[in-house]
Amino acid sequence: MITLHRLGSAEEPVAINPDLILSVEAKPDTVITLANSVKLVVREDPEEIALAIRNWRASVLRLALAKELPG
Repeated sequence: MITLHRLGSAEEPVAINPDLILSVEAKPDTVITLANSVKLVVREDPEEIALAIRNWRASVLRLALAKELPG
């Protein structure tokens, strides 16, 4: 899960499964469209979201590889 913030609710984080993200658009606010057609307007810009997704996927791979290695 990646943690983002709904626009106007900077104090309340929202956790999103990156596998459900279909698109991220700047219109000028950042709008995330999920696989179930739900749209979220978030404070983070598309580049920040892309970085969060890359970091999340890398962490999943690190954990998977660590479990495969002996010791």
